[in-house]
Amino acid sequence: MSEKVLMLGNEAFARGAYEAGCKVSASYPGTPSTEISENIVKYDEIYSEWSPNEKVALEVAIGASIVGVRALASMKHVGLNVAADPLFTASYIGVNGGLVIIVADDPGLYSSQNEQDTRAVARAAKIPVLEPSDSAEAKEFVKFAFDLSEKYDTPVIIRSTTRLSHSQGLVELQDRINIEDKPYVRDISKNVMMPGNAKGRHLVVESRELALIKDSCDFPVNIVEYNDTKIGVITSGIPYQYVKEALPEASVLKLGIVNPLPRKLIEEFASKVDTLYIVEELDPIIEEQVKSWGIKAIGKDILTVQGEYSANLLRRAIKGENISLLPAAEIPNRPPILCPGCPHRSVYSVLKKLKTHGAGDIGCYTLGAVAPLSVVDTTICMGASISSLHGIEKAKGKEYIKNWVAVIGDSTFLHTGINSLINMVYNKSTGTVMILDNSTTGMTGHQDHAATGRTLKGEATYSVDLKELCKAVGVPHVYVVNAFDIENLEKTVKEAVALDEVAVIIAQAPCALLDKSPITKQYVIDQEYCKKCGMCMKAGCPAITKSDKGEISINDTMCNGCGLCYSVCKFNAIKSVKLR
Repeated sequence: MSEKVLMLGNEAFARGAYEAGCKVSASYPGTPSTEISENIVKYDEIYSEWSPNEKVALEVAIGASIVGVRALASMKHVGLNVAADPLFTASYIGVNGGLVIIVADDPGLYSSQNEQDTRAVARAAKIPVLEPSDSAEAKEFVKFAFDLSEKYDTPVIIRSTTRLSHSQGLVELQDRINIEDKPYVRDISKNVMMPGNAKGRHLVVESRELALIKDSCDFPVNIVEYNDTKIGVITSGIPYQYVKEALPEASVLKLGIVNPLPRKLIEEFASKVDTLYIVEELDPIIEEQVKSWGIKAIGKDILTVQGEYSANLLRRAIKGENISLLPAAEIPNRPPILCPGCPHRSVYSVLKKLKTHGAGDIGCYTLGAVAPLSVVDTTICMGASISSLHGIEKAKGKEYIKNWVAVIGDSTFLHTGINSLINMVYNKSTGTVMILDNSTTGMTGHQDHAATGRTLKGEATYSVDLKELCKAVGVPHVYVVNAFDIENLEKTVKEAVALDEVAVIIAQAPCALLDKSPITKQYVIDQEYCKKCGMCMKAGCPAITKSDKGEISINDTMCNGCGLCYSVCKFNAIKSVKLR
């Protein structure tokens, strides 16, 4: 089969795994990598799953690799931090069946809490990194990565970025290669990383690194384009596209492998150009190594270590062009906000009324930090809300946290919140944890998890009972409340924070976007009764607006009938309207 179709980068990664004969795929959803697994699941030949977190996902893939099967783990860049423990050891163990890890970085911070560079992690782990520049390469690099993995007995990382993952390009479809499973042979010295064995494997890793440095000079993923040799550019990934647009006359070395670097190839290219530029997004990973070899190059001294690059950025920095651009269109500011009918808004409305501080976590509920809710004080990483609340108590005492709670989503709680809750119980904390259970992984597009009762393939499965789980780890006080029952919610929060023991409040209501059935009820404001007190606006629902004359109204194209505004109005000015 040979057919060219338009594909997003993430679709192409999935297709590459299929064509390469991959049999096992595991991941945790995280923008910009989520759609890799959502496309892999379409191929019945590949077992695919949502794992509770990235560490588990990588361990699943490592296990499959050890017994001789080609396996894939995919995640976003901060997910690699969670998976770092098995990653570094997997570098020593190596592979049996090929092991590929696709990691999507986020230059520009479109959906992440930091802008770290996966190449730096891979250098520390001594793991090779490939970096495709478009969708066609995304597919082919996955296939090459599996071959590379098995040839050099190593996991291989493919670095993507938000721009590559979510941009389209033509991809040539090919048939799946049916790869024979590698025979499994028990090998304690290779697969059991106790110190004595690890010493021997470290020697193997260093030898492998030297072989890759030498051999990678001839890898087909590296492309040399000699044009005008007055300017030479070393680049990789998406920045290659900007280089070709901004500097079409320049000679270019496009690196497909960015760790370890093909030194001889780079030295040869550098010797043939008058002025050498290194164009790479985020950290000067290539630049620092090239300069350490005594090669003169220009890079971050004129280019930024922050955000995405563009063709115009290169025109300004390298060619000194004064780019004349039209002024940005004047459009209304649209800050991120919780959706109409979001159950998190109801919870935060109660916490704001009680003047409660929130130790926050990663998810839609992070938006509780912004006005007008302004409840969340901290956001660090997945699962950190519970641990940081515990730390605050141990630093300042139990009375200090009587007006604090930790807030965490159901998916995030299963990701890395459970250990933190165990720690609170074990170390005699007295804090209150609120699990905002909206029955999905909402922030990344409504993926299932271990408490939804459905697998990645949509099959019915056991659903973790969050209440019983909390009881099982020793939490003495567990409350389950309807997130929209604000009277009961307020009463429960007051009761829980007053305790001198750990308490968990599970605030339940499904994500407003999960229910696809027609809206049967909405709310309107009776202007005759409205006192314009603004209580209904304090929760920040985007469906409620106030005119220049002070008249408050509800937009019927946005209202989904959650009733939060109705519950806070003391003047019976908000009325329910049945639609059908």
